[in-house]
Amino acid sequence: MLTGLSIRNVVLIEALDLEFARGLTVLTGETGAGKSILLDALGLVLGARAESGLVRTGEPQASVTASFELADASPLGALLAENDIAPEPGEPLIIRRTLKSDGGSRAYVNDQPCSAALLRDVGALLVEIHGQHDERGLLNPRGHMALLDAFGRCDGAGVEAAHTTWRDAEAQRDAAREALDNAVKERDYLAHAVAELTAFAPEEGEEEQLAGERADMQKGARLAEDLAALTELLEGSDGALSLLRQAARRLDRIAAEHDLLGEALAAFDRAVIEAGDAEDALSRAGEALNVDPARLETIEMRLFELRALARKHQVAADDLAALAADMAAQLARIDAGEAGLADLDAAVAQAREAYLAKAQALSVARRAAATRLDAAVAAELAPLKLDAARFMTQVEELPEGRWRASGRDRVEFMISTNPGAPFAPLNKIASGGELSRFILALKVALAAEGGAATMIFDEIDRGVGGAVAGAIGERLARLAEGADRSGAQVIVVTHSPQVAARGAAHLLIAKSSEGTITRTGVHVLDEAERREEIARMLSGAEITNEARAQADRLLERV
Repeated sequence: MLTGLSIRNVVLIEALDLEFARGLTVLTGETGAGKSILLDALGLVLGARAESGLVRTGEPQASVTASFELADASPLGALLAENDIAPEPGEPLIIRRTLKSDGGSRAYVNDQPCSAALLRDVGALLVEIHGQHDERGLLNPRGHMALLDAFGRCDGAGVEAAHTTWRDAEAQRDAAREALDNAVKERDYLAHAVAELTAFAPEEGEEEQLAGERADMQKGARLAEDLAALTELLEGSDGALSLLRQAARRLDRIAAEHDLLGEALAAFDRAVIEAGDAEDALSRAGEALNVDPARLETIEMRLFELRALARKHQVAADDLAALAADMAAQLARIDAGEAGLADLDAAVAQAREAYLAKAQALSVARRAAATRLDAAVAAELAPLKLDAARFMTQVEELPEGRWRASGRDRVEFMISTNPGAPFAPLNKIASGGELSRFILALKVALAAEGGAATMIFDEIDRGVGGAVAGAIGERLARLAEGADRSGAQVIVVTHSPQVAARGAAHLLIAKSSEGTITRTGVHVLDEAERREEIARMLSGAEITNEARAQADRLLERV
């Protein structure tokens, strides 16, 4: 509920700090005193359009701060959490808005900057403002279904879940159909690609294996050429081994002639043996490094084709096998696609029927709730001098294209103000006074289902008096009593003494002038001052003893 309101430099209000309590608070004052300014300031902090004309003349900016006490189960908690705003438990929620004289404005929730859109959403959950020209709340058809569901305890959770299941099934079916349509267009390409890849049979890791084998064979071919040249140097007719053998034989013939040549001959013999061993080793190495040209050509051709396929399909060579499997699976899905779509179509039909059954049950519950709500509102109309009027909660079945998670209904409050006149939407009624009383009757009927913690009624008693004004005051007090038990409050701006007498708290709005400076102020009335204000409202500018006596009677009745 609203606990405090601080206003600075808004039109005629220079500085004003107000505190509010539970129950019914009435605001009175002479015409032109500034009651509308107070509501304009409150509207500004709740997200209304920022008009530069609200800034007090000569001041650079205006500001309005409102503090609210939040109930433990307030629906506002989820909205604040979504926007990373976390009020401390037990601490008030502080909303502040500043407005510059050039029209620029800024908004804060618990000192955190926020958008005007968020401010409006927060304000709608905190305060309901009802008046003759209110375009929100009860006059907005978009909220009528939620109000009816709350009144009739109509649980739409099952319908919402069934709608989600149905739409998810449709989305899955549509995605499968689109995929199938796209795949069918590529059937010939897929078939050719799968045949090509299947025939080639690429394997994961094959590129690395072929490249390594080719590199080894190319290296072996180069080494084989070098070995052939070495063998020629060693084994030819003029090779090193032949020359060593010739030298050894000649030395052998002359070694016996002198002892000093024996050592040289032994060395030559060892050299011949070592050279022979080298010849054998070269021969074995040559046989091991022998490269099959046909095998090398086969490897190179396979590697070339593997890489060409990878470039063609724009994948890595190692992914060709997986690509072939995926394309084969796509072909299989195409072949089985129609059967799969039939299954998905059946799932959609089943989900639709489940939704329809739950939506039908919800519609029945809503129609029953509408009958009870119509009777509850009708019971309030006669005391408000609307006994010729009729109220109807219209529950209209929508075409399938407009079915939603909330069901297949459209709910709107309708009224007929004259006998025989057709019903018309609540927000299209011509008479402001009648509309105000209809709003009050409807709000009283819906009071048990809650709403915003703070309800503000702006001059809904305009144009009525006597018993009708008394009936309005009695119903406002009833709302306040019910609100008091749930921690809410009712604030009413009124010109009616019958309504003002019902207030638990009474605030007087008055305008004062000092030279060329005019200010609007608010004064909390005590019991004696309250008696005088109600007497003024009864008699006018000159307060008579008869008016004071009548004010006493009004106050005694409550």
